[in-house]
Amino acid sequence: MAIRYIKPMTNGTRNMSVTDYSELSKVAPERSLLAPLNKNAGRNSYGRITVRHRGGGNRKKYRIIDFKRQKFDMPATVLTLEYDPNRSAHIALIQYEDGEKAYIIAPVGLKVGDKVVAGPDADIKPGNALPLANIPTGTFIHNVELYPGRGAQLARAAGNAAQLMAKEGAYALLRLPSGELRNVPINCMATIGQVSNTDHENVKIGKAGRTRHLGIRPTVRGSVMNPNDHPHGGGEGKSPIGRPGPVTPWGKPALGYKTRNKKKASNKMIVRRRNGK
Repeated sequence: MAIRYIKPMTNGTRNMSVTDYSELSKVAPERSLLAPLNKNAGRNSYGRITVRHRGGGNRKKYRIIDFKRQKFDMPATVLTLEYDPNRSAHIALIQYEDGEKAYIIAPVGLKVGDKVVAGPDADIKPGNALPLANIPTGTFIHNVELYPGRGAQLARAAGNAAQLMAKEGAYALLRLPSGELRNVPINCMATIGQVSNTDHENVKIGKAGRTRHLGIRPTVRGSVMNPNDHPHGGGEGKSPIGRPGPVTPWGKPALGYKTRNKKKASNKMIVRRRNGK
């Protein structure tokens, strides 16, 4: 899917680009698969801000995506390819032979009218879901489960794909989009192909207002604050940090500080971290 550049009619549109949605079906979403999505503006259940710079944004409803693909050996027909405001990837509305409809993440190459199926005996073609044990080594996959039956958690963003590198015993070795090598139980489900909307990373926002429409509020640099608001603040004129390295507003090291628990049980599943260590 290509990128469409906006004509520079105003300063805001001078460097703006959008995804070309010509391949998508111009239909309303399936109402039975919509759910309300309440805004929380980065606040937790106590009303305290836990994620800063969130709030506002356009109204949207959640599309219920089938990340488990547990209707084995029942073919489904792709009815539409649709835009999803909750994710960077496009989604596909499929209908099973028994009449049930579901949304799935659309892979590259999937078209309206195609047939997709889930199960151990499915063909190796984009959109089909199989256990890792039944997928040939070297295949590019997405929507990968971390734990059997929990639903897909890995390689779900636009343009992403993991690669099945090896299978040994009860585990399959995957190379994730970040470069990390990780073992995953071999009976976990995965979908063949690469996630759609590969040009998403090339889109230029163009203006500040478009970021606000996405629900992202402005970020203020710590160096322009007062010292009682941020450790980087204060000083005469444009002052340096005054510390060995940058820190968060609460004094914790930033930019490269490892926050992952060294005793986390799943650390043994990681063969190589994404930084090559």
